[in-house]
Amino acid sequence: MNSARDPRIAVVGAGLGGLALAAVLQRHGRSVTVFEREASAGARSQGGTLDIHAGTGQIALRAAGLLDRFRALARPEGQEWRVLDPATGTALPFTGPVHDEDSPEIDRGQLRGLFLESLAAGTVRWGCTVTGTTPLGDGTWRLLLGDGTTEDVDLVVGADGAWSRIRPAVSPATPAYTSVTFVEAGFDDCDLRHPALARMVGHGSLLAKSDGKTLFAQRNSSGHIRAYIAFRAPQDWHLAAGVDLGDQATVRTHLLKMFDGWDESLLYLLRHNDRAFINRPLFVLPAPHTWEHVPGITLLGDAAHLMPPVGLGANLAMLDGADLAHALITEASIDDALQAYEGIMLPRSTEAALDCAGALDHLVPPTDV
Repeated sequence: MNSARDPRIAVVGAGLGGLALAAVLQRHGRSVTVFEREASAGARSQGGTLDIHAGTGQIALRAAGLLDRFRALARPEGQEWRVLDPATGTALPFTGPVHDEDSPEIDRGQLRGLFLESLAAGTVRWGCTVTGTTPLGDGTWRLLLGDGTTEDVDLVVGADGAWSRIRPAVSPATPAYTSVTFVEAGFDDCDLRHPALARMVGHGSLLAKSDGKTLFAQRNSSGHIRAYIAFRAPQDWHLAAGVDLGDQATVRTHLLKMFDGWDESLLYLLRHNDRAFINRPLFVLPAPHTWEHVPGITLLGDAAHLMPPVGLGANLAMLDGADLAHALITEASIDDALQAYEGIMLPRSTEAALDCAGALDHLVPPTDV
C-alpha cells in the first residue's frame, strides 16, 4: 500500500461530484484517477440547466479554484420564476421552494466542462467501465473492469450515480420509483423559431400545475428551452395506455389528452417540441440512507443519496466531492478521512432528501385518484 500522503484513489464516475473531488485533490497536489464508462466527454447530452447555490455548489467551485470561471459563464437572470394558471395562462404568485438568493444558472454540460478542463491530462480514463469491487482484506480494494482487467487501489469512491455499481459494497439499498414521471421535450433556437414560448418562459423557469400534473420549462443557454411534462402514474403508464414511447405522434396524443382543458399557450409545450419526447421515471434512495463505515470505500452524490431533481442533487454532489477531498488532505489516514466525511455527509443528505421529497410533492402534488 502507498503512503498515507500518496494513496491510490479511484473515483468511479465522471459526473459533477466525482470531478469536484478530483479537481480539489489535484489542486492540492494529490493523485487521483477517474474511471468513466462513457467513451468521451461529448458522448451524450449532459441534461439541462442547474442553479448553483452559494451555500453548497459554489463552495465546491471555490475549493476547486473555479468560482470565477463559473461566474463568467453563469446566468444570474436564470433565477427568475414564472407561474401560470393552467386554465387561463395568466400569471400567479410564485410560492415554490426558495434556494439561496445567489443561485445563478448554468448548463450542466458547461459546468462539467469547467471541471474537466481543470484536470491534468489523463486523469479521466474514458471508456473504462467498472463492473464491481472486491475487498482485498487489508482495507484496499480491487476494481473489476469491463474489459476483464483489474486495478488495485487504496480508496474507491462511488460517484457513479443512481444505479451505482459501487453502492452494493457498502449498502443493500436500491432506488425506488417515486410515482412521478417526467417526460422531457426540447425546443431549439427559441427566440427565432418559438418566440411566443420564449417570451412566456422568459430568462428562467416556467411552472404550471393542477390535479397531479405539472408543466415545467427552463431556459438553457444558446436559445434552448427544455420542458418537462410531469405527472403521477405507475412506472409502466405507457404500457397500460397502449403508448409506444418510440412513436412520437402517439405520445403527443396521449399527453394532450392528459392535459385537456389547459390553456393553449401551455399546450404549445406538448404540440411543437423539436426534440423527441424522453420518458424519465423518477427514482430515489430511502431517506435516510446510511451505512456502517467500511474501510477504503465510500459514496458521494446520487450513489449516496439519490433525491428528486428539485435543485439540490448536483449542488450536494459537488459539496460531497469537496468535503471528501478536504478530509483526505487534512486527516492522518484514509480511514480517518472517510469517517470524518461520512460524519458530515450522511446527516446532511438525510435532511436534504426529506426536503426534496416535500419539494417534489409541491411540484407535482399527490392526488387521491
